[in-house]
Amino acid sequence: MNLGSVDLNLLLALDALLAERNVTRAASRVGLSQPGMSSALARLRKLFGDPLLVREGTTLVATARAEALVQPVREALDIIERALNDRLGFDPDSDECTVRVSCSDYSVLILIGPLVRRLAAEAPGVTIQVRPRSPDPTRMLLDGATDLVIEPTAIMGEVSLPSLRLFTDRWLCCVWEGNSKVGDELSLQTYMQLGHVVYSMGRHAPAAVVDTYLAQTALRRRVEFTVESFLLAPTVLEGTDLVAFVLERAVPLLQRAAAIRLLEPPLRIPPITQTLWWSPHRTTDPALAWVRAKIGEIAADLDAPDA
Repeated sequence: MNLGSVDLNLLLALDALLAERNVTRAASRVGLSQPGMSSALARLRKLFGDPLLVREGTTLVATARAEALVQPVREALDIIERALNDRLGFDPDSDECTVRVSCSDYSVLILIGPLVRRLAAEAPGVTIQVRPRSPDPTRMLLDGATDLVIEPTAIMGEVSLPSLRLFTDRWLCCVWEGNSKVGDELSLQTYMQLGHVVYSMGRHAPAAVVDTYLAQTALRRRVEFTVESFLLAPTVLEGTDLVAFVLERAVPLLQRAAAIRLLEPPLRIPPITQTLWWSPHRTTDPALAWVRAKIGEIAADLDAPDA
């Protein structure tokens, strides 16, 4: 293929199409009309001699050739963007940028909230955009769908991505303060007799680490209620004998919203380690490096004596 005969604007269209898998959304992403993006897709198909995206029902599915293009196209555009920006550093007082972070509402509570407050004072031009969690956070980073991912190490597994360990946290059992079936201690027998509230974002999102762990044991809980937000779990306990798991670092904030009691779990639950991840191709991005450092500072402050 002769590069001189290729309209490089098609790379932008291709990147949007591969990320969105939808012609209308891809068009909106790069500022084209829907017919304009359809025309670009037709030219791309001719250029690569491949349909790239094929319709299955109501969705577009990438061909093997298209999947192979996702990362190199994203990398090429990142290189071009950095070269055009010609930015040698980041000035938090005056520079503007948007940083997309994929994380849970727990991480929003513990890390992103304090980050936004710091940015308001130190870097008013930086906007944080929280993205939904994904069943494949590594692909989100490599495809350029997000800039940063905050997930427990247990969920990410063995991945070849640069990362920063943030902090650990442990699980506690949580009941309504008026729960008559639970005393000062929670036995395993009582725990199994209670109905359970489970934090779940659906089958297309990562399960809570504690639920994944318990699913691997012989214990069979009676799940009576599921919520999509970690922060909502304690609020639905009021007036019930239900039990839920919560993370200890969130307890002071959760107690402001709900009348709850905390108890040690009647079985050993491994702690979680929250970690910040990013694409290796964004390591030298000065704005992103600055934001990563701020998140690291906030995490370090969590263990300070006066935190």
